[in-house]
Formats: sequence, C-alpha cells, structure tokens
Amino acid sequence: MEVTNTLGRRKTAVARLYMKPGTGEIKVNNRDYKEYFCVPTLQYKVEQPLRIADVLGQYDIKANLDGGGVTGQAEALRMAIAKALVEINPELRSAMKSQGFLRRDPRMVERKKPGQPKARKRFQFSKR
Repeated sequence: MEVTNTLGRRKTAVARLYMKPGTGEIKVNNRDYKEYFCVPTLQYKVEQPLRIADVLGQYDIKANLDGGGVTGQAEALRMAIAKALVEINPELRSAMKSQGFLRRDPRMVERKKPGQPKARKRFQFSKR
C-alpha cells in the first residue's frame, strides 16, 4: 500500500496531496470535499481527473489546502490529483495533458500601482 505524494498550485493556493488505493474517500483539511467545496462546479473540478482516468472511487485522497480562495484551491487540488494519477499510471499523461491539468495556470493578480486606486483604474481626471 504505497502512498503517492504530489503538489498542485493555482494563484496563491497550494494543495499537498496524499493518494493511496482505497474506497474513494476524499478528505480536504480533515473534512469531506463535498462539505469543503459547497458549490457543485467546484466538486466537479475536483473529480475531473478521476473521471477522465475512470478511477472514481478507487483511491483515498487526503489533501491539505492553504492560501487563495475556494476556486484557486479547487483547481490546485485538481492539478495535484492529476499529477498523482500520472505518477501511478504514466499512460494517463497524454489524457491529462490534453485537458491541461498538468500545466500550472500562470495568471496571477496584478499588483496595485502607486497613485492609482487599483491595478489599472485611474483616479478621475479633472481638467479644472
């Protein structure tokens, strides 16, 4: 019974994942993932790599999530699950890669600039 350990990232969210063969229990920060991710779309995002590999319910997953918001955390977890599945079965790599689950999404929040209220928004211009 070997445990696979992987890491997934998205924005500022980090997912550390421990996967082993089991009954399909997915725990996120010691809570069930359906309780942690209340929105069905986020639950679907977490399940996507398992559905593509057709192994839903065959692995026990324990994940520690930190940073970011719920969407970033869900996508970080999706990446970590995909990496773990590829580590277990290298034949799944092309399927995961074509869906884009193995590539870290590089988009980050743009920093706020001085003399402006937000990153790109300007204060109202007054001619007089």
